[in-house]
Amino acid sequence: MRSPAASRWLVLLAALLAAALTARLGFWQLDRARQKIALHDEIEQRGAQAPIAAADLARDSDTAAQQHYRPIRVQGRWLSRHVVYLDNRQLDGRPGFIVLTPLLLAPGDAVLVQRGWVPRDREQRTRLVPVDTPDGEVSIAGRVAPPPSALFAMGSEEAGMIRQNVAVADFAREIGVALRPLSIQQLEPPSAPTDLLQRRWPLPALDVGKHHGYAFQWFALSALITGLYVWFQLIRPRRRAAR
Repeated sequence: MRSPAASRWLVLLAALLAAALTARLGFWQLDRARQKIALHDEIEQRGAQAPIAAADLARDSDTAAQQHYRPIRVQGRWLSRHVVYLDNRQLDGRPGFIVLTPLLLAPGDAVLVQRGWVPRDREQRTRLVPVDTPDGEVSIAGRVAPPPSALFAMGSEEAGMIRQNVAVADFAREIGVALRPLSIQQLEPPSAPTDLLQRRWPLPALDVGKHHGYAFQWFALSALITGLYVWFQLIRPRRRAAR
């Protein structure tokens, strides 16, 4: 049978571990907030830099990560046969599509362009807003970005114009043209008056308040554990002994 002294030491050890763990989680949340603030500042600094030369556009993932959110202007030809409408992409709370089209930079070399957002037809989901895709060489002003984020999908393979997700490597094999490991978010609208695409590309959300809230909860739990230990193991026994 465990002695009273051993029980007290065991309770002390458990309280110390629990208080230390919850406090560590609080500091981790604060660190996550600092990381996001630093990332946001870095993204803004990249956006203010000079445009990347088209010839320097990344061909590997590591280089691509260093180019994200830099401005760029590229020239090429639209591969209009491979237009894709990414479904379930919201703008201002409205459901719609992000229109993707590969831009051929040179024979066998292309980049995926996020051309803009269009709303979904309320009555018929498969009724798509036509997007003007001119023949011949075009010049696109935009910013380098990660490939479109992947949403949860029931199936592993997708085909057709309407899709939930597009993986760059898989899409490159499908169309038979190499794609750079990134995308370009088109910023400058074309001169065509029939262009209906909206090009408001939000930057990654900071969510700093969320991390600060979690940190407060962890610190409060750490303080509660410490307070309960002090009350039940130190103050309360002394009060009983004093009576």
